[in-house]
Amino acid sequence: MKFPAKDRSSWLPQLDPQVWILAFGRFLSEVGTGFTLFYAPIFFVNHVGLSATAVGFALGSASISGVVGRILGGSFSDSQFWGRRKTLLLSAAISAIASLVLASANDFLILVIGNLLSGMGQGLYWPANESVVADLTATEQRHEAYAITRLADNLGMGMGVVLGGLLISTTGAYRVLFIIDAISFAVFFGVVYFAIKETYRQVDARSAVSLKSSWLIALHDRRLLVYVLINVIFTTYVSQLQSTLPLYLKNFVSLGAKTGFTEANISAIFGWHLALAIITQLPIARSLRRFSHTQALSFSALMWALGFVLVWVTGVAASNQLMWAVLALGLFSLAIVSYTPFASALVTNLAPPSQLGVYFSMSSLCWAAGYFIGPPLGGWALDKTPMFADSFWLGLAFSVGILLLILYYLDRLLINNKNT
Repeated sequence: MKFPAKDRSSWLPQLDPQVWILAFGRFLSEVGTGFTLFYAPIFFVNHVGLSATAVGFALGSASISGVVGRILGGSFSDSQFWGRRKTLLLSAAISAIASLVLASANDFLILVIGNLLSGMGQGLYWPANESVVADLTATEQRHEAYAITRLADNLGMGMGVVLGGLLISTTGAYRVLFIIDAISFAVFFGVVYFAIKETYRQVDARSAVSLKSSWLIALHDRRLLVYVLINVIFTTYVSQLQSTLPLYLKNFVSLGAKTGFTEANISAIFGWHLALAIITQLPIARSLRRFSHTQALSFSALMWALGFVLVWVTGVAASNQLMWAVLALGLFSLAIVSYTPFASALVTNLAPPSQLGVYFSMSSLCWAAGYFIGPPLGGWALDKTPMFADSFWLGLAFSVGILLLILYYLDRLLINNKNT
C-alpha cells in the first residue's frame, strides 16, 4: 500500500530506496558492533588481564590500518574499475574476519591483529558508504539522508549494547559477542550483494582528473584541511565514549562502599544514550538545517563540553552518580546527532563531483586519527591516579574552546570563498 507523498514527508524524508536498504543493512551490522564496542575494554582489562594502556594502544592500532583502508576506500570508490559497491563488500568481508580473530584473542598480539583487521574494514567502509548516499540524494536532502544512516547506526548499536549487556550479565560469555558481531557483518555483506547497485558514474572526460591529481587537489584545499583538523578533534571525543568512558565508569566511579558501575548499569546508561540519539536524530537535523554547517558543529561542540563536565561531576560527586552519568550521556547524544550529518553534508559541498570519494576518504581519515589519539590517551589517563583520571574529563571540556575558535575560522573561510 502506497501513501501519498505529502503524508510520508511529514515524518520521513523521501529518499531513494537504496538509501533505506543500505541503512537497514547497516542497522543489522551495528547490532553486532554494539555487542562488542562498549564491552571490549572491560573484557580485555578485567578478564584477559591486559593493562588499560595496552588495551588502549591495541584499540588505537585499528587507526593504523584504518588510514590505509580509508585511502584505498576513497580511491576505490572513485574508480570506474572498482566502485562503491565492491568496496562495501570488501569492507564487510574483512570486518567479519576481524571479529572472529578478536573472539579468539588471549594476548596482546592477537588483540592488535584483530584490531588492525577491524580498522582496515572500517576504513574501506566509510568513504564508499558516504559516497553512495551522496550519489543517491539531492543537495537539499543530504542532511536528512545522512541523519537516516546515522539513525540506523544508533538504533542497531543501541539494540546491540542492551542485548550484549543482558547476555554478559546472565552468562558472562564475552567471546560470544565477537562471534555475533562477525555474523552481523556477514549479513551486511549479503544485503549489499543482493540489494545495492553500483552508484558510481564516470564524470565528463573534460572534468576528470587522475588519482594522483585528485589527492593533490584535496591536500591543497585549505577549507578541507581546516575541516580535517576540526574533525580529528570531534572524533577524538567520540572515541572517549567508546573506549575510555565505559572503563572509567566501571573502575573509577565510587558508589558508596563499592567502586564502579556494574555491566548492567553501563548497558542501561549507554542504551539510554543511544535511544536518545535515535529519538532526536531527525528532529535535530531538521531544526539545525536553517543554520550553516559550522554553526551546527559549534552547537555540537558545546554539547560535548557540557557532557565532559558532567562526567567529571559523576566521578567526584558523593551521591547521585547514576543521575549525573545519565545526564552526561544525554548531552553526548545531542552532541553526536548534531555532528555527524552536518560534517558529512559539509564534505559534499567542499568536494568536486569527480573527487567525492577522495574527499570523503580525507574526512574518514579523521576518524582513524581520532581513534589513534583517543584510546591510548584515555588509557594513559586511567592508568594514573584517580584524581588525574577525574581531571582528564575537565581537560577535554576546556579543549572545546580551541575547537570553537577553529570552527569560527572555517566559517570565515567558507564565507570568503562564497563571495569570491
